[in-house]
Amino acid sequence: MAIDDRFEDLEPRKAKPAPKDLTVMGVAELEAYIATLQAEVERARAAIAAKQAQKSAAEAFFKKG
Repeated sequence: MAIDDRFEDLEPRKAKPAPKDLTVMGVAELEAYIATLQAEVERARAAIAAKQAQKSAAEAFFKKG
């Protein structure tokens, strides 16, 4: 048993957030919600692009050596 396996149970488990109840939202609220989600998706895509660029830069750096 690895050390990490022994401590895995000690870390707090992150609960998956419950989906929003869309039935109580009006059209304008749903459109605003969609806009918020789209902005979050774009933020995640930007983070992925930044991480990929960092990885590529690191790979290029270490290949030159």
